[in-house]
Amino acid sequence: MSKTGSGEVVALERLLAGSVDALPAGRLAEQLAAGRTLRVKFGMDPTSADIHIGHVVVLQKLRAFQDHGHTVVLIVGDYTALVGDPSGRDGTRPVLGEDEIAQNALTYQDQAFKVLDRDRTEIRHNSEWLDMPSADLFALVRRFTVARLLERDDFQKRMAAERAISALELLYPVLQGYDSIAVDADVELGATDQKFNLLFGRDVQESFGRAPQSVLTMPILVGTDGVRKMSKSYGNYVGVTDEPAEMFGRLMSAPDTVMDAYYSLLLGRPLEPGVHPNEAKRALARELVERFHDAEAATNAEERFDAVHKRGEVPAEIPQVSLGDAETVHLPALIAEAFQMSSSEARRLLAQGGVRLDGAVLDGSSLDARAEAITGKVLQVGKRRFARLV
Repeated sequence: MSKTGSGEVVALERLLAGSVDALPAGRLAEQLAAGRTLRVKFGMDPTSADIHIGHVVVLQKLRAFQDHGHTVVLIVGDYTALVGDPSGRDGTRPVLGEDEIAQNALTYQDQAFKVLDRDRTEIRHNSEWLDMPSADLFALVRRFTVARLLERDDFQKRMAAERAISALELLYPVLQGYDSIAVDADVELGATDQKFNLLFGRDVQESFGRAPQSVLTMPILVGTDGVRKMSKSYGNYVGVTDEPAEMFGRLMSAPDTVMDAYYSLLLGRPLEPGVHPNEAKRALARELVERFHDAEAATNAEERFDAVHKRGEVPAEIPQVSLGDAETVHLPALIAEAFQMSSSEARRLLAQGGVRLDGAVLDGSSLDARAEAITGKVLQVGKRRFARLV
């Protein structure tokens, strides 16, 4: 990174662009002026298997730090995932099993490198230091008061609504803060709903006599429903490993109202005034599919979208699903296999009229079908997902 005054200004402007909070005020500028390589921390609890473009907002900012010569420390929260982050929750988060967390962690790493520079990324698992003896944990926890932990907005709201707060949840910011000690963090990034945890990390560092990190928060990307934050649990997400056609279609389904935010946070530029909303979405979808796949995939995805949505055609290339040798097929199981979902979700889609066979809505009152009656037909879920039954 350049140590000239102008170079520092350029770096600071780029690193602050699009952020919500940079705390304490002026601290990041001081760190950049010192001219040393900063250790920039970002923690991800692997509570689901996939990274979506909402995560990309923070990952892109981490990449900007890397481009200016700094080191990103990507912490896979395999231990904190066992506790459950209370950020933005009005109830206790379900806790996953260790095997599922471990598998998700591997997926997270692979997907994060679609954005991050692998050579400037240090990957750590917080089980390395948090799986500590009880005596060490007690010594860590006694540094902080319950009153301080209860200052977080999430807990205040839950107490006001008389909703439960587990003792384990109170420990979460302490454990996440200790991550900053373990990796010698100079800067920590996160979404705005992580602000309490990030600032508490400074408290943990100060309690150990360390220089406290600076904190940078990024906006939360609204989902394709235009209402709630992007989340796989809400079904309003676009995954970075989605197939090109699925990614293009999901982006085209987003409401016009989110385009300003998507352009700013994902493309790093404003939406040009006067552009028709449909063309704005097409341009966004093409660019993101090309980023996460390639230019040919983007072209093909757009053509497939037009074939399905403009001309009402079934795509030329769709996956095939074997019906096997059984005379009768259980539809929820078939739908679950064809579209990689749970049988309960498939049953719900059937009941809601969300499944078609050769364009006709399937009657959800019948859960079984004769194999010979559906062989060769096209099963469809939603507007973009097809499978031919063979």
